[in-house]
Amino acid sequence: MIRFPLIAGLIVFSGLAVAQTPYAGMQTRSIKALSEQQVADLAAGRGMGLALAAELNGYPGPLHVLELADKLELTADQRASVQQLFDSMKMDAVPLGEKLLDQEAELDRQFAGRTVTPESLKTSTEAVAATQGALREAHLKYHLSTTAILTPGQLRRYAELRGYGGKRMHHHH
Repeated sequence: MIRFPLIAGLIVFSGLAVAQTPYAGMQTRSIKALSEQQVADLAAGRGMGLALAAELNGYPGPLHVLELADKLELTADQRASVQQLFDSMKMDAVPLGEKLLDQEAELDRQFAGRTVTPESLKTSTEAVAATQGALREAHLKYHLSTTAILTPGQLRRYAELRGYGGKRMHHHH
């Protein structure tokens, strides 16, 4: 007699467990493929980890260099140059981020409206990929430019300050 409630309870519990997926709740997002934080980051021109290949291989980005300017003992000329790079990066990244948001929203609309076709899917995903690539390149190129402004000692100090000191980093000028 005791087995039936136990089995029924397990069936109900397992059914609830299956109903909850990692995606539960995401269906209410304005753009399903992007979190609200990602939407905000793209609109603001933030890097979102797009330049990790540079950052983690000894090519600092302008934002973090500016944040650490005093500890890196940047000269006035270095600070002005890095600020100019940061401003230029934002001018490049914000329009690309907005374009990517528009493209992702359009792809989302196609699925939501059940109007997506194999041809529109191919066109949309290729456009998204091209914009993602351009956005990543925009962030990476400013890491390259920032590195050229810093001395080898500043690059080593940057790596230490960012917590990368445990592994030898390669610095290129």
